[in-house]
Amino acid sequence: MRLLLDIFAQTLRTLWAHKLRSFLTMFGIAWGVGSLLLLVGLGEGFRSGNRKQFDELGENVMFIWSGRAPALNGSFTGMRQYYLTYKDYLDILRDAPDVKAAAPVIMRDDVRAVSDFYQSSGRLMGVPAGYGEIRYLPLADGRFINRLDDEQKRAVVVLGDEALRLLFPGRPAVGSTILLNSVRFQVIGVIKRLGHGDNNVLNMRIFVPFNTMNENFRPLNVGGTQDAISMINYQPWSRDLHEASRLEVHKIIARNHGFDYRTLDGWDEWDTIKTVDTVGKIFDAMNLFLGSVGLVTLALGAIGIINIMLVAVADRTREIGLRKALGATNRSIMVQFFIEGAFLTLLSGGLGMAGAAALMAALGTLPQPPGFDTPKLVPATAALAIASLTLAGTVAGLYPARKAAQLEPVEALRRE
Repeated sequence: MRLLLDIFAQTLRTLWAHKLRSFLTMFGIAWGVGSLLLLVGLGEGFRSGNRKQFDELGENVMFIWSGRAPALNGSFTGMRQYYLTYKDYLDILRDAPDVKAAAPVIMRDDVRAVSDFYQSSGRLMGVPAGYGEIRYLPLADGRFINRLDDEQKRAVVVLGDEALRLLFPGRPAVGSTILLNSVRFQVIGVIKRLGHGDNNVLNMRIFVPFNTMNENFRPLNVGGTQDAISMINYQPWSRDLHEASRLEVHKIIARNHGFDYRTLDGWDEWDTIKTVDTVGKIFDAMNLFLGSVGLVTLALGAIGIINIMLVAVADRTREIGLRKALGATNRSIMVQFFIEGAFLTLLSGGLGMAGAAALMAALGTLPQPPGFDTPKLVPATAALAIASLTLAGTVAGLYPARKAAQLEPVEALRRE
């Protein structure tokens, strides 16, 4: 134990005697470790932010809107507009075994909402009771639309957070009433704020029961189609079934509207599962690239330490010869230089980790743009950095240490 303390003290004196060289060496390895952790942390911040945005849509949600089909089946020269109907929704529930749940939606952007305090013109949406099970709609107060609200065509509304702020500034809304194009509705619930920053599209929505909406605010510009709806949200039973459920929905809608379901241009839809998988692959590639850049920088720092230790061996040749002449063993010489290399590597690596963590914490205090989350240390990357540091420290210490230990005392003392 005493010997180790003496060797450690000697290591500190040696590093202090060459302060500039030691600082530059430590800076190289600290920069490599910090870069690796920071780059991967930033990539993980983007991944986490995008994941949260998709989570706010709902789990495994798929959207389909009205589209355009060939004017004549099999023809590609002319296209006609078709509109989704309530029958399409019912047929999907009956004939699509891979679809777990579906919800028809009617949307209007021209309905003016008026309270006792202010007025607003957010998006009015008619949805069934099961809509809240498909889409992510966390309640801040009150309740969401239930089955009786829809069946009895009750005049009730649920407000988004921004609609609440505009219609009832600083006041409670649940139990109050608003006018929707002069029709009086009672507020039964308020949804928590969704999204980040100034993106208020999601928060400006106002929800009413589907049948109430269909009776009072039918969809516009649907060419006289009976029971037209704006879109259908649906969920597969599992992520793996999203392609199968999408194909089933295509077949049903194409059958109902008289065109071939294999018509690629006949669909206006969004498969969030496919989008999430694609984005995940992009972020995996980005993390791999950023991690590779960080590892290269880390490797350059390790090479710098090996080089510096070799220089130290050359500079201290006479010292090594004198110590061996006085009885120092090859093992003690080897331990001395190994500890110097390992200490330099681990200290600079620790400083790099601390610097990266401090910078990420500082970034976390700033306003985060949409789609970006606070960068954070990734445990797997930190473990990789520690393993790389251990390897670098071992190589940086052992090779020069072995070289120093193999010097013959007489030859070492003769060198200038």
